[in-house]
Amino acid sequence: MKTSAALDRISPSPTLAITTKVQELKRAGVDVIGLGAGEPDFDTPDFVKEAAIEAIRRGQTKYTNVDGTPELKDAIVAKFRRDNSLDYSPAQISVNVGGKHTLFNALVATVEAGDEVIVPAPYWVSYPDVVQFAGGTPVVVAAGPEQGYKLTPATLEAAITPRTKWLILNSPSNPTGAAYTAAELKALGEVLERHPHVWIFADDMYEHIVYDDFRFATIAEVCPALYERTLTVNGCSKAYAMTGWRIGFAGGAPWLIKAMAKLQSQSTSNPCSIAQAAATAALNGDQSFLAERNAAFKTRRDLVVSMLNDTPGITCPTPEGAFYVYPEVSGLIGKTTPGGKRIDTDSDFVGYLLEDARVAAVQGVAFGLSPAMRISYATGEDILREACKRIQQACAALK
Repeated sequence: MKTSAALDRISPSPTLAITTKVQELKRAGVDVIGLGAGEPDFDTPDFVKEAAIEAIRRGQTKYTNVDGTPELKDAIVAKFRRDNSLDYSPAQISVNVGGKHTLFNALVATVEAGDEVIVPAPYWVSYPDVVQFAGGTPVVVAAGPEQGYKLTPATLEAAITPRTKWLILNSPSNPTGAAYTAAELKALGEVLERHPHVWIFADDMYEHIVYDDFRFATIAEVCPALYERTLTVNGCSKAYAMTGWRIGFAGGAPWLIKAMAKLQSQSTSNPCSIAQAAATAALNGDQSFLAERNAAFKTRRDLVVSMLNDTPGITCPTPEGAFYVYPEVSGLIGKTTPGGKRIDTDSDFVGYLLEDARVAAVQGVAFGLSPAMRISYATGEDILREACKRIQQACAALK
């Protein structure tokens, strides 16, 4: 027996592969610093944990509605209204087993062979693979450092064809941390209004992790004409430090939500009932802890950006949000390691960092734009400072 054609169209997640490698090295006693995982080091807030414990005590351990409890859907409706000025009914809400599941459900439920999905690069590693699994064609559009790692109206217009089904728009971005202003979203929206066959997958997973004076906006908020064909996607993983609880959600057209529920009914069925109770508490509860955690993330961001920009051969833009930097490493390509290996690609460079400096990052090629690497600064300042020192020493040793 051989694997299916659909499975053969995708690859294992490179970010998860790095995380697994770091765990293996640590178990073997190797002093390695892992900066590859997209996971906050903060713990889930206590009030969220308590809500989960109470749910267990109340016996909320049974099946729920396939795509979310009424209580959680009501909390999501309130969240969209409070944070994004978007009005959805519970029939327009889908609750899934994490944001990746939301992506999978939406694309598999709508994409057919020959359909195109516009994916700005750098992109989250799962976007093109899920498009391909669904039978569609990812149309990768480069959005490099010269344009702030953001799609422009001109590049979007040029990418749209009669076969375009979706545009995936992630802000703040994984892997770059770049975020679109309301004005930038409005300019993209003006292009999309001219192409009514194109739907928008607005991945807002890092909405609450933004810095300085940046004000988050989502495209259906600033472009009401696109509301009917936008799936506004979010979750509890990042801002609420609930990665393992596996709760993602979305608001969109009732027919699309119903289609996603149909697919979910024959795959995972409902998300964990305990996790749903915890997510309800997270969305309805006191949000003040978000500002405290953002302040810590900002300090870490500034530390990493400063130290990397002091490293010859590395240029590191300052991101508006999320907890990643995406430094450009073209100045290191062509150099040779102390062991005599030539650095020809960003994969070579991150391999060198892991082998010689014992720092794990993720190569830019995994995100569709090279030569670069993604570093997560969702860890303590002392660890980050040591990691950046090791990177500086490794770069200084190149010839």
